[in-house]
Amino acid sequence: MTSLKMRKLLEEKLSGSDWSFSYDREKDTLRVEHAEQKKGITISIPGLIAKWEEKQEAALEEMVYYIREALHVMNEEQKLTGKEKNIFPVIRSTSFPTETRDEISLFYDDHTAETRIYYALDLGSTYRLIDERMMEKENWTEAKIREMARFNLRSLKVTYKKDTVAGNPFYFVNSNDGYDASRILNDQFLKQFSEETITGTMTLAVPHQDVLIIGDIQNEVGYDVLAQMTMSFFASGHVPVTALSFLYENGELEPIFILGKNRKK
Repeated sequence: MTSLKMRKLLEEKLSGSDWSFSYDREKDTLRVEHAEQKKGITISIPGLIAKWEEKQEAALEEMVYYIREALHVMNEEQKLTGKEKNIFPVIRSTSFPTETRDEISLFYDDHTAETRIYYALDLGSTYRLIDERMMEKENWTEAKIREMARFNLRSLKVTYKKDTVAGNPFYFVNSNDGYDASRILNDQFLKQFSEETITGTMTLAVPHQDVLIIGDIQNEVGYDVLAQMTMSFFASGHVPVTALSFLYENGELEPIFILGKNRKK
């Protein structure tokens, strides 16, 4: 599958709508936006091709659905009042934009050197990141949104699957509700997990939006497994976050840098 073929397939699937397309050859991205309002999203063609090679037509249909839903939400005015239970924190990389294309600042908090916390209004099949204009219109404070988002996050059920590699147990939180990576902010869950389940060194990874990987590292090989696993998830994620992992100790996160086989810093 070439970039040209994928771009044409995507445009064909989305044809007939009030949307315009612009292709950036240098970055190999396709911009899809509302023809009049000029609001839209940018798609990485290589990233979509990688997913297509794994899922074929299903990957393309998934992307088309995501684009339609996102553009629909983007071009509708959203209100926070009355939707307090639908506000959640979302984890993004530090390279993620801090403002909309209309140059309106998004509301976010620093998290680690690799990640930031943004805040989203859940709309069912998609969500809208909260920006300062939305907050000002309804006179909502940052503290109010943070408190609601953390409370709602703690109310989400946490389920996981276990896999053991080279004597190292790994636990995958992957419910696909859009907030799997966000569960790295659930201090109560992490503290309880570290005390009741972990017997070695506890590590955390959020390679993309839809997974939180908890490692119980028992030997040096475990760090190499963790690095390879995290990179693989990072490359295949719909919304990549970071390929770095973190040590978890006493509620604090410290980045892990894998220097070579069986060595860590």
